[in-house]
Amino acid sequence: MLHDLGYEPDALEVRVSELLVATADGGDALINPSITEVLRLLREHLKMDVVFVSEFVDGRRVFKRVEAGPGSQVIAEGESAPLEESFCQYVVDGRLPGLVKDAKAVPNFSELPATPFPVGAHLSTPVVLDDGRVYGTLCCFSFAPDDSLTQRDLRKLEMSAQLAAKKLNEQRAREAEKNMAGWQLQPKDGTVRRGR
Repeated sequence: MLHDLGYEPDALEVRVSELLVATADGGDALINPSITEVLRLLREHLKMDVVFVSEFVDGRRVFKRVEAGPGSQVIAEGESAPLEESFCQYVVDGRLPGLVKDAKAVPNFSELPATPFPVGAHLSTPVVLDDGRVYGTLCCFSFAPDDSLTQRDLRKLEMSAQLAAKKLNEQRAREAEKNMAGWQLQPKDGTVRRGR
């Protein structure tokens, strides 16, 4: 999969891949300890203050997993905000690029949602499920601009989002299989009834 992105993987990408491919058989895919480790590795490698996975639910962005550096805990898991008031929605809609080295230098900066904390550099990519639905986003940001960020850094985030989507798809498939286990076809009229 990493080779499909057009380059040889580095140590971070290999480690992220190892962590995310090892999927537990049960529980919430985003609560799995490997997700926390992946977010920490991404935050440290990309030199960001905060990295998070969000889910889009009923017009809101819900922070599912958050990893922040010391003194950088500006958002918390479980918090939510209107989706339209987020950089995440702007990235998904194509109104903001996935890689922003300096948010204040973006041509449409005055149109971006206001944040209760400074956003300098910002990387974001959608987490897209097998059915094409956007689950949410994998994002990270620093309080200060960062001119050292490259498209390769964005590709690392995209690869991580693809692997996170794989975990979510596997979890959804397990849940669907479990839910279907109690159903059975009745031969007389062909209707589906709940088994006992």
